Amino acid sequence: MRFTSTPRGARLARRLVSHRLNDWGHPYTTPVNETLTLITAELSANAVRHGHIPGRDFHVQLTLAEDTFRIEVTDTRAEKQPSSTPPTPDSASESGRGLLLVAALADDWGVAPRPAAPGKTVWAELRVPTGGRSHTHPATPRPADSASAYGHNTESFPATSSQRHDGLGSRPGAASHGGRRR
Repeated sequence: MRFTSTPRGARLARRLVSHRLNDWGHPYTTPVNETLTLITAELSANAVRHGHIPGRDFHVQLTLAEDTFRIEVTDTRAEKQPSSTPPTPDSASESGRGLLLVAALADDWGVAPRPAAPGKTVWAELRVPTGGRSHTHPATPRPADSASAYGHNTESFPATSSQRHDGLGSRPGAASHGGRRR
């Protein structure tokens, strides 16, 4: 789903991911929901603060492929790339810890160029045993600039609860995107 590049847009993205996870069987107070909601909050806040271009929105996509949740936050600012190793902020600093939190909470994270448009996608993955449950319903593919470039089953957040599947590209581990594994 697309959100305005404002603090309100970042809050709405975080809340929508939390609600979707609850709908998918990961209630609000579970570690999975809380962790992915926090990761979404950090990535969305970064998109608003560092990836904002006036008049441009950011996109959030939540996917579940096998037993791995993937959150992708895409903005239109290509020249501001986060480092694959977040710097340690000054202890007196009131900001600068968002990607450190993402790196600590996610099983993997990284940055990839935005397919078919200027910008970048910062993504994070969290592996969770799903017990064989799948969150996939066939649907028409989305436009190329907001579709997943990694071939995951994807959830489109707008009014419907149908999920989407795109057959584009390869798994993120197949190429280096500046991510790190723990």
